[in-house]
Amino acid sequence: QESMHAYAANVYTTVVEELMKGKQRKFIAVEQEFFRLWWDVVATDTQKQQVHELLQEGRLEFVIGGQVMHDEAVTLIDDQILQLTEGHGFLYETFGFRPQFSWHVDPFGASATTPTLFALAGFNAHLISRIDYDLKADMQKNKKLQFVWQGSASLSERQEIFTHVMDQYSYCTPSYLPFSNRSAFYWNGFATFPDPPKDGVYPNMSLPVTDTNLHQYAQTMVANIKERAAWFRTSDVLWPWGCDKQFFNASVQYSNMDLLLDYINEHSGEFGVTVQYATVGDYFQAVYSRNLTWEIRNSQDFLPYSTEPFQAWTGFYTSRSTLKGIARRASSLLYAGESFFTQYVLKHPTGSICKCKALKQLQSLRWAVSEVQHHDGITGTESPKVRDMYMTNLMYGVFNVKKLMASIIFDMNDAKKNGEVYSSVYPKDSGISEVDQYIVVYNPLAWNITTFVTVSVGNLAMSVYDELGHPVPAQVQTSVESPSTYDLYILVAISGLSYRKYSIKPLDGKQSAFIGRSIKYKRRDITRAGQQSQQLFPVVNNCYQVLIDQSTNLMHSITERETNQTVQLTQEFLEYHVNGDTTKGPISDNYLFGPNASAVPVSKAVGLEVVSGALMTEIRQYFYSNVTSQDYLYAVYTRIYTVPEGYDGKLLCHRIEQEYSVGPLELNREAVLRTSTNLNTKQLLYTDNNGYQMQKRPFKAYVNNTVARNYYPMVQTAYIEDDATRLVLLAERAHGVSSQGNGQVEVMLHRRLWNNLDWNVNNNLTLNDSSVVRPVIWLILGTKAVTNILYRTSRLALEHRPVVMFGALSGGKPRLPGQLQQDSVHGSPVTVAPNLHLQTLSIPGWRYSSNHAEQIRSIRMGKQKEGDPDFSRVLLRIRHLYEVGEDPVLSQPVMVDLKSLLKGLGSVKAVEERSLTGTWDVNTLKRWRWKTAQYPSKGFFNSTKTSENFTVTVHPKEIRTFFVYFQSQ
Repeated sequence: QESMHAYAANVYTTVVEELMKGKQRKFIAVEQEFFRLWWDVVATDTQKQQVHELLQEGRLEFVIGGQVMHDEAVTLIDDQILQLTEGHGFLYETFGFRPQFSWHVDPFGASATTPTLFALAGFNAHLISRIDYDLKADMQKNKKLQFVWQGSASLSERQEIFTHVMDQYSYCTPSYLPFSNRSAFYWNGFATFPDPPKDGVYPNMSLPVTDTNLHQYAQTMVANIKERAAWFRTSDVLWPWGCDKQFFNASVQYSNMDLLLDYINEHSGEFGVTVQYATVGDYFQAVYSRNLTWEIRNSQDFLPYSTEPFQAWTGFYTSRSTLKGIARRASSLLYAGESFFTQYVLKHPTGSICKCKALKQLQSLRWAVSEVQHHDGITGTESPKVRDMYMTNLMYGVFNVKKLMASIIFDMNDAKKNGEVYSSVYPKDSGISEVDQYIVVYNPLAWNITTFVTVSVGNLAMSVYDELGHPVPAQVQTSVESPSTYDLYILVAISGLSYRKYSIKPLDGKQSAFIGRSIKYKRRDITRAGQQSQQLFPVVNNCYQVLIDQSTNLMHSITERETNQTVQLTQEFLEYHVNGDTTKGPISDNYLFGPNASAVPVSKAVGLEVVSGALMTEIRQYFYSNVTSQDYLYAVYTRIYTVPEGYDGKLLCHRIEQEYSVGPLELNREAVLRTSTNLNTKQLLYTDNNGYQMQKRPFKAYVNNTVARNYYPMVQTAYIEDDATRLVLLAERAHGVSSQGNGQVEVMLHRRLWNNLDWNVNNNLTLNDSSVVRPVIWLILGTKAVTNILYRTSRLALEHRPVVMFGALSGGKPRLPGQLQQDSVHGSPVTVAPNLHLQTLSIPGWRYSSNHAEQIRSIRMGKQKEGDPDFSRVLLRIRHLYEVGEDPVLSQPVMVDLKSLLKGLGSVKAVEERSLTGTWDVNTLKRWRWKTAQYPSKGFFNSTKTSENFTVTVHPKEIRTFFVYFQSQ
């Protein structure tokens, strides 16, 4: 809002006005969030009409077209797709416009997921800028800044995309003028906050172009163009005009630019250069028509990113861990809320909930989750004030969707006579204290799931029953949060996209929950570990034996029981000490990680408590600075589960859940958990790109800054392995991760920094984050073949844990929920094969026609915005989780009968296959195919036809998008 006031609204207002004044003028715009705020709040009817005209003439071009320019390192693929879809839906509904080019100039490093997503969205070319400085210099020198990128090894040439890396000048106009001490080419100066200057005079306005300096201006510009031309293979040079926060006074910009361009073109013989205004599309069209043969790049990404020897941009992988965690929890709630609402609309067409209001509730969370994917959002590289805005918007959206889900349950079960239902989605944030409570648990995944949900209760003697009054296995024990409450772990088994209801009662003489018994061990001085004899004791379930060393209270080893493989494994917390004074050397900040030296162990003593019961054992370790310290600095809560007969416990048994308590840290400390094993990994680490695909990360030695440059983002998954065994880590928020020694993997959990770099101080970009963070990581240990299957399903089970809603049964003797009809309780299961993931099931509400000619016609006639949202169109996405050749069975293509898959929701009458964001019919989408050695002629990609009779074959790593229409009930 402040940016809109200070400059952003003026960009659109003045650019539209200036474009109307000269047919030669052009402009590109990216983020829909700013544009939509202008369109909805500021733009006049005349300006809106002019935007329509300019888009039709191709003089205004939306590139990327998502809500934001998303970060590439720490975002999840689901959220990248969401924010892109959110922006594209608006553009197509409003203008019939479909972006076809990217302008990903500002994210800090480039992921290999992005080119794949942009290809799936129908883009013809991709453009990036921020990659390692030394790599860029090398590519520039060898004219290799342009290539065809096959971002996915499995999709390879089917979803490749031409990619342009900007040269060393990046995306801003070079601002040096040899004949003036002012910045060049920025005639409107620089934006001021909070208010634009009253007199219209902005700081640092460039020297206006006059007859006396016109030739010198032209010489400066031409010299720069020629310098850059030498780095590219064609004679077309992309010369970006603008920068951050520019064109807020487009009149002064264009009038000076016009003079300069006209002069150069009038003297093109002398200069050897002609210039024209262009969009990104114009540039790529020019390069494409040169018909050159381009090199192919494989699925390797461009992470991490360094700008100079001591500036590794690997700190933001962890910055503002709380925001990263809440953004992901909000995304996961949105995923659950979308499918829950879709089922309600399809199966209860006469339900009492106002669908338009419900859609607005969902949209508030779609907007908030989309917005925080910005490259200065979830990255943690914003000021505290802006972080608070993201948090407020996320919490507001979360509140709305919780309310919606609770009211749907209310409506479907006619539960009003049973008292209030309120919803609570974060673990442990709502207690059960009164008599006779129930919980409703929804499984948002399209698989059967068996897991534990946790509820906070007031006493130890509890019973849990399902809808039919049968006892449900549960365990209750003292809470780690506070000594006066108890944690009740309930074993739930729920089919795909269904919910179940469980009642929780104080002990009624029948079946009671198991009670976890606690044993506290003496605090140990770990600095004297070597001087004592090891006393090992086991904690065991059906899959693992974990040995704890009683002389240190640390983990000693884990044995995978099926293969009897034992891995020595210990964990400790360390801190990197970093410098905050720029006069004393490199610093760490929100973006950068600049450690002074190796990490330092933080605790000299460890306390231990083991709580064991029939279903679960929890190992609680407390790390103190020394044996006599009052308060612990760090804690780890490790849980392993024993699943009773009759339940499918494969996933539950095979994971070791860990929750950490980290903070408040001292200033200029970065906290890591280092797990050291005896696996001979040769320091090779694997980490994921955005939860979509894995990248191999060999340790690289550098002259400077080796520690920081070997940090990588872990969005969901990281693992280390030797020939026989793999140790997998799964996360519910992004972290920096590294392997700083053989057999080691360390995860950065928290950062607290302050520095005196002018730029950071002026923008209040401190990271003086005194919070306590509570991240969760699941460990899986086993052979490569077994872990390969387990980690894919498990990481989605962690991302999309069941949603728990609480309710009270009030009034006399409550009726058992068993009296409800069975089908209304369970929902209608939707189950996909174990190698597929139901990526999206939602009702977008867009009012556009999926027939392009019809959509354009209705826009030209001004009819496109009439009427209520469309509730008949369901957006469905299915993703294949495996790469080609990874598993003999699960890497095979899968045939899916959409009619049969969705029969529980209603009778499918029509299916249309669409591009990733829904705006193209795949049968009419003709992406440019660029010439490569593999494909010696350029042309167009022809899309695969959706097979008839509702059956589709999903190949490895594919993400298939459909509009589904049901028979109305």
